[in-house]
Amino acid sequence: MAEVLSQSQIDALLAAAQSGQMDLDAPAEEAVEKKYRKYDFYSPRKFTKDRIRMLNSIFENYTRVINSRLNALLHSTCEIEVDSVEEQRYHEFSNALRESDVLALVKTDHEEYQEETPILLHLDTTVLLTILDRMMGGEGDPDDAIDSEYNLTDLELKIYSDVIEDLVSVLGRSWENYMSINFEYVRTEVNPTLVQLIGFDETVVIVGLHIQFPNNVGGRLSICLPGVMLTNIFAEISKNTGRRSTGEDKSEEIFGSLRDSDLEIVAELARTKLLLSDIYHLNVGDVVDMKQSKDAPIFLNIGGRRWFDGRMGVHNKQKAVKIGETYIKV
Repeated sequence: MAEVLSQSQIDALLAAAQSGQMDLDAPAEEAVEKKYRKYDFYSPRKFTKDRIRMLNSIFENYTRVINSRLNALLHSTCEIEVDSVEEQRYHEFSNALRESDVLALVKTDHEEYQEETPILLHLDTTVLLTILDRMMGGEGDPDDAIDSEYNLTDLELKIYSDVIEDLVSVLGRSWENYMSINFEYVRTEVNPTLVQLIGFDETVVIVGLHIQFPNNVGGRLSICLPGVMLTNIFAEISKNTGRRSTGEDKSEEIFGSLRDSDLEIVAELARTKLLLSDIYHLNVGDVVDMKQSKDAPIFLNIGGRRWFDGRMGVHNKQKAVKIGETYIKV
């Protein structure tokens, strides 16, 4: 609803217009245009929003796992959260890399297939140097004198490889709710601009994890997931989900395994109450009055529950119970 002006406000506007303080011909203030991300019809999206949300959930679990591992490894308190999960072309990820950047290569290993296209991990230089400084006994404070094009030494590369290998070793845990898959650290590339690891136009999903240290040092761990690998993984997940949702009747198989189970069957003639003094003086040949006729039914208890009632009798010269009414329907 439009705002209703009071009489005093109307008088003030008329006075301003007559005095020339307000330009009536001035255009109205343009509304702020809402920006939308342009959709490239030449390169349509390969993965649905549900798949992207699934990856977001998977890596939220992963951040909780590696958060505790990094805190224990660095003896510091850091916070890790999922910053973004975006589908891109590989050249968008590759063009942002510099010659001094370090990439970690990770391969996937599944029981039915092995993916040749590697997963790529890139850690911002600031966070990388902070981790290395704490690993070598420092406080992890950033050094402003270090250039952003800093090249790691052989010792620093070895420490970096050990840290990444430890983080990769637990990556499979975050996928356990969907499928069983293993991830293995392969090697480190010190100049990724000279190596074409993935086709420039290939679809990838970039998962960004933001790492924040208490000394105001923060950065990003980027995980580049190849589209071919994700397609195979999602197909396997859909296949497993389809198997679980087919609704096959497994009752016969279940009962087949239960038929070999051992259960205790107790025939209960009757129940009565006796004083402890009476039980103490019982002897062989004494008769206990059950207050029940000889033709009264007896009950069969299986696994501690009453299943049947029946009649006492003899079968093949042995005492037996003839089942009558069923109390529990199978």
